[in-house]
Amino acid sequence: MGVSRYVAKEIMKEIGNRSREFYEFVLPPVDIYEDGTELVVIIDLPGFQKKDIHVNISKDILTLRANRTIDIESYTIHFRQRPNKIEKKIPLPYSIPEDDNVNSKADYANGVVKIRIPISKMTNIPIT
Repeated sequence: MGVSRYVAKEIMKEIGNRSREFYEFVLPPVDIYEDGTELVVIIDLPGFQKKDIHVNISKDILTLRANRTIDIESYTIHFRQRPNKIEKKIPLPYSIPEDDNVNSKADYANGVVKIRIPISKMTNIPIT
């Protein structure tokens, strides 16, 4: 006994909804590394426009918000997994002082956000 087209369509729709919820939770992929004097955060956000991406740093949390608008009423959607909205809090390995936060820079190219956050200079303490 086969599954009706309607049931199959509803199953695929539910899988799409669950997949999108999962992707919204785990996405976007994020890499964080130190580059000498800076903490570098790389975030993949393909399909989002630069104007729709907002980044904020507060102490040791980087908050990312991205939102895209797709006119879905002009299309017949059969299957959809890509998220239209991303809100993610990313823990940083250091608490970032406001002075360093002010000097942070972000670039967006080819669907990738690259944030450079200066790391305060640490003083070496000589052992005598």
